[in-house]
Amino acid sequence: MANHHGVNEVFLALADPTRREVIRALGRGPASVGELAQPFAITLPSFMKHIRALEGSGLIRTSKSGRVRTCVLDHDRLAVVADWLDEQRRVWDQRTDRLESLVTDPKETR
Repeated sequence: MANHHGVNEVFLALADPTRREVIRALGRGPASVGELAQPFAITLPSFMKHIRALEGSGLIRTSKSGRVRTCVLDHDRLAVVADWLDEQRRVWDQRTDRLESLVTDPKETR
């Protein structure tokens, strides 16, 4: 199994539905913290905890210009999840292929 640096941090960040919605919104392009926070019924300091968690996991980058903090999705970091899922898919495909072989071929030995 490949060693995926940081996969735990990425999954931990994505475990929260608010953070997943932020990632979904940033998939459409960069946005300010205010724009991202607007749909949520939480205070800005509470929302900033989500932004810091996403930034800490490497899923987003932020930059500040004047009073506006803009967030940008790091697509390369999302690739960590895609790579891990692809690896899991290969493992399970091999297992189901082996099971199919055992079920359909009576001569197959264990």
